[in-house]
Order: sequence, then C-alpha cells, then structure tokens
Amino acid sequence: QVQLVESGGGLVQAGDSLRLSCAASGGTFSIYTMGWFRQAPGKEREFVARIMRSGGSTYYGESVKGRFTITRDNAKNTGYLQMNSLKPEDTAVYYCAAGQGSVFSTSYSMYAYWGQGTQVTVSS
Repeated sequence: QVQLVESGGGLVQAGDSLRLSCAASGGTFSIYTMGWFRQAPGKEREFVARIMRSGGSTYYGESVKGRFTITRDNAKNTGYLQMNSLKPEDTAVYYCAAGQGSVFSTSYSMYAYWGQGTQVTVSS
C-alpha cells in the first residue's frame, strides 16, 4: 500500500501562491488516482481536485476552478497542487489522497490512502 506525505503549506497573504507536494512511497504511484481535499475548522472535508493515473484527466471543485492546478509526475512518485490567487476562505488543512484505479467520484470515501495533511493559512 502507498504512503503519502504532503509538504509546502504555510502562511501567505491573499493573492499569493503556494505549491503543495505529495510524495508517495511504498507502492506503484501510477496505479492510483490522486486527489486533494481540504478541511477547515468546523467544516466537512471538501473535495479540491483530482487527477487520473496517467495525468491526462483532471477535475476541480467549483470553489478552486481557474485558480488551482493539479499535476503529477509518476517518475518522481509525486503529485502537486499549484494554488494561485489565494483567498482567506482557502484556509484549511490540505490532504492528498490516493484511490486505486480510476476514481471519478469526488467523495473522500472513495480514496483509501491519505497523508497527514499540511496547513495552509491565507491572511486578508
């Protein structure tokens, strides 16, 4: 099974950019759909983006569409989330997740493997 470790979070101002990374180990990264989710205090875990195994298909949550970009490098066993034009409402713990095979659902229950999360805080 695959282990995931996120990095790249931090404190930024509104309008700034951040790039999150998700390093995978212990499994064949390319067989997994990779997703990013986030959870703010007192709120449910929210789907952010997902990318299919080959990297050829991506899908975004409405709140981040046009600002965030999900990519992956299977040769490096790493996924990325480029976040531009950040807003205070983007503040949350961001998690990367992996689901075996092709995962089209945006439900977090469809992803079996999770990282520990990285905090992103956007000040106004």
